[in-house]
This record gives sequence, C-alpha cells and structure tokens, in this order.
Amino acid sequence: MAAPAIEGAAVTALRSVMFRVRQSAERAGTRPELVRVVAVSKTKPVSLIRQVYDAGHRCFGENYVQEIVDKVPQLPEDIEWHFIGHLQSNKVKTLLAGVPNLAMVEGVDNEKVANILDRVVSSLGRNPLNVLVQVNTSGEASKSGIDPSGCAALAEYVKLHCPNLVFSGLMTIGMPDYTSTPENFRTLLNCRLEVCKALGMAEDQCELSMGMSGDFEQAIEMGSTNVRVGSTIFGPREYTKKQPN
Repeated sequence: MAAPAIEGAAVTALRSVMFRVRQSAERAGTRPELVRVVAVSKTKPVSLIRQVYDAGHRCFGENYVQEIVDKVPQLPEDIEWHFIGHLQSNKVKTLLAGVPNLAMVEGVDNEKVANILDRVVSSLGRNPLNVLVQVNTSGEASKSGIDPSGCAALAEYVKLHCPNLVFSGLMTIGMPDYTSTPENFRTLLNCRLEVCKALGMAEDQCELSMGMSGDFEQAIEMGSTNVRVGSTIFGPREYTKKQPN
C-alpha cells in the first residue's frame, strides 16, 4: 500500500517545483514558460514516471542509455526525452535507435561524439537533433565536459560541421554537494558570451542548462532556461546496482 503514497508525493512535489520555478522566473524578470523543467527520472520505475506524466508533465531526463531505452517503449510517445551527461560514443546508435522521441542530448563534450551523433542521426533518417555542449565549470578531473576555454570552439564545430545537429546552448553539472554554486553558473554565463560572440548568436537563442534539485531557483535567477530536477520530485535515488551508461 506504500506505492500510491510515494506516487502521490511525486505529483505534489512536481507542483511545488513548478510553483517555485514560476516564482524564480518572475524574480529574474523572465517569463516562466521560457524555463524548461526536466524531471530527471533515473533509477525510478515507469509507474512513477507515468504518475508525473498523468499530472501533465511531458519533459523527462535520463542519464543511462540502457535505462532510457528500456523505459521509453513503456511510456507515451509524446514525452520529450533528454539524455543528460556524458554519452559514450559506442552507445550513440543504441540511444538514437531506441528513443525515437529523444528531444535533446545534454551534452556533447568532444568532437568525436558530435561526429558520431551527426552520422547516426543521418543514417536513421531522424530530424536534426538538439544538443547542448557540456562544460566542466567546476574543474573536477572526474567530471565530464569540455574546459571552459574550449567551449566556443566546440560549439562552433557543431554548428559548422554537424548538419544533423542543432547547437542549442550550453549545460553544466556542478559539484554534488552544490559547493560550486554559484561560481559554476557564472562560468557558464561567461561561456555563453564567448559562444554567442564566436557564432554571431543572440544570447536569448543560446540555452543555459544549469541548476538541479538543490539550486535550481538560484540558477533560474542567474539566467538558466533549463533546470534538471530529480530527487526533489521523485525522492532519493535508489541505486541497487551499478548502472550501465
């Protein structure tokens, strides 16, 4: 009998998150509808995702290729899926073939992955895929993402050499304990300035994906257009075994 209570809690939490997003956007002088909330459902069962879907949410994110490929066929086709974090080049085809409604990859962190994504999108006959360049703003050696000094060059590479990808902006993942907040946000804002100058883009055309459960409100107030909220909606993650990428 515990499951319905957990699922009910997720829907209540979603509503709370959406209210907090609206408040943060208003404080930032941003229209709330311009801030996308990605409900990060990794390690969570399909039944729980379905409850949040039934409450009206459509954008969900996953971090592991096998997990998202397993879940997608069990859920409605109008979900807007985001793949979040480092994508291994040998998993690209599995991801794109297994998730026909993949809306975005957050993020591309090197030219090799960009090239493979581009080729596979073309070979599958898919529409161009939105991608964000992942930037390692916290400087952790263990963290994926390109160094901030290389973000403009990688963004330019994607835009000029990957016709089946749509460079949509930048993303970053801060430290797990949030001690890199808000410095990593400032770094990503600076990266956006460099990228927009290099590509001749307007800043409002370059998305910023920054902010998670512990700092999404501050991220929105600093300019984030895409926040990734997992445990605040779904509860603590349940790692029963090592997850494959």
